[in-house]
Amino acid sequence: MSAARRFFGTDGIRGVANKAPMDAATALRLGQAAGRYFNRGTHRHRVVIGKDTRLSGYMLEPALTAGFIGAGMDVVIVGPMPTPAIAMLTRSLRADLGVMISASHNPYEDNGIKLFGPDGLKLSDAQESEIEALMMGDLAAALVGPARLGRASRLEDAPGRYIEHAKASFPRGLTLEGLRIIVDCANGAAYRAAPTVLWELGAEVISVGVTPDGFNINKDCGSTAPGRLAEMVRERRADLGIALDGDADRLVLADEKGQIIDGDQILALIGQNWHRAGRLKGDGVVATVMSNLGLERFFEKQKLALHRTKVGDRYVGERMRENGCNVGGEQSGHMILTDFGTTGDGLVAALQVLAALVEEERPASEVCHRFDPLPQKLVNVRYQGRSPLADAQVKEAIEAAEKKLGGGGRVLIRPSGTEPVIRVMAEAESEAQVDETVDGLAELIRARAAALSASRKEDAA
Repeated sequence: MSAARRFFGTDGIRGVANKAPMDAATALRLGQAAGRYFNRGTHRHRVVIGKDTRLSGYMLEPALTAGFIGAGMDVVIVGPMPTPAIAMLTRSLRADLGVMISASHNPYEDNGIKLFGPDGLKLSDAQESEIEALMMGDLAAALVGPARLGRASRLEDAPGRYIEHAKASFPRGLTLEGLRIIVDCANGAAYRAAPTVLWELGAEVISVGVTPDGFNINKDCGSTAPGRLAEMVRERRADLGIALDGDADRLVLADEKGQIIDGDQILALIGQNWHRAGRLKGDGVVATVMSNLGLERFFEKQKLALHRTKVGDRYVGERMRENGCNVGGEQSGHMILTDFGTTGDGLVAALQVLAALVEEERPASEVCHRFDPLPQKLVNVRYQGRSPLADAQVKEAIEAAEKKLGGGGRVLIRPSGTEPVIRVMAEAESEAQVDETVDGLAELIRARAAALSASRKEDAA
């Protein structure tokens, strides 16, 4: 990563709690720098700060608050709230900036800071780079005089505002009465809001992952570990299982048979249904390079386009605006539905699926299976030091694998934007082809990473 992007990654700033850049000192400077950047005009400036349930949120929230107050901004603290709620409240309160303290689906040891502009959209790379430049410079000019210091207050009805916003996305005239739903909130930010919304819409709700203790966020639960949810759906004879992640901006589902439904199937369902209802804008939907080739073929049959972009819901949102689309998302479960919000919202997306269950009066295993995915496999290869993707042997192996699959499949190798991991993915017409391709490439990348690391140690000695 270049010096101009020292702090920000693909989804804000992220790192291990209490270690730079995810420490109080950096959070303070971020508050001062972002406060200076958004302090424009003579009006009272306002920033909304939310967080998930990680222990380290108690450290980062006051540090950010101090930075913003010192830069002359009033701070509205809302406590544990889903990321989409912060985007919504930023616009609703006409704030100059929104901040979400969360590392999304990562374990409690990590944390992150995401910034939203006054339009409720995540900041662009250019805006983040400008804020970084301020953080790395002399921030004395960002600090206001004693009479211009900001104030901090707590918005007590913030959860209720988001609950009503989410409920408003569910079609009028429909009810969830008669449906038994299990919702796994990952011991995260939606542990209160999600069960309340589902219950108020009439469902019988079984809640799990709703006892956060600062340490158990995403631990063996939520969208990254939906196995227990799937078992519970079968055991309790539920109609649907909903698994959110730590900040509730993504979801995966489990149908009544306990089969996992990923973001690609959810995209297919919402895209097709909205198209049939005349609600789909643009000429298709937006997804990332990770989405299954089967999804692309599904939309082709309906004469709709699948616009692909690089991984990250921020990039999905940008492409949606460029193409005039109102449906976009990721295989991992981020769903952006701009009829209802500006960023990924797992609960709102789940309500669209539930509306389809009610309207079609069919089980989730039928409603949520819109296409047969091609065999696909993803392996994460962790490394230390310099990325092995620049290695000549690795490059040659990737090119050879792509040629071998031809037009019947594809290979995707990419570095993670949030951790030192290479993601090795392939899809093809058969499981055997996929296994051979992914396992071979992963083994080579792992070996070359180890060799490069050993070589650096020898040079250092």
